[in-house]
Amino acid sequence: MTDTDWPLWEVFVRSRRGLSHTHAGSLHAPDAELALRNARDLYTRRGEGVSIWVVPSAAITASSPDEKDPFFAPSADKPYRHPTFYEIPEGVKHL
Repeated sequence: MTDTDWPLWEVFVRSRRGLSHTHAGSLHAPDAELALRNARDLYTRRGEGVSIWVVPSAAITASSPDEKDPFFAPSADKPYRHPTFYEIPEGVKHL
């Protein structure tokens, strides 16, 4: 098996406790363990992370940007789901 036959993995890194994981990039690896080790070496070289997720790209299902209007239209009639009606206390961070 060559590295071009290896599956593609998406890498998500959490930089600090309390923050969300963000997409850092992609890499090819033969299995999850090696993908995790390679992601650590590639995306957290300077100690920027506290947690890493690797997910096979084939396992991700995403909406199409071309379908943005019809796909997200149902959420427009539910304004109560948006935090505009709530006051956030000053001491709350990362909300």
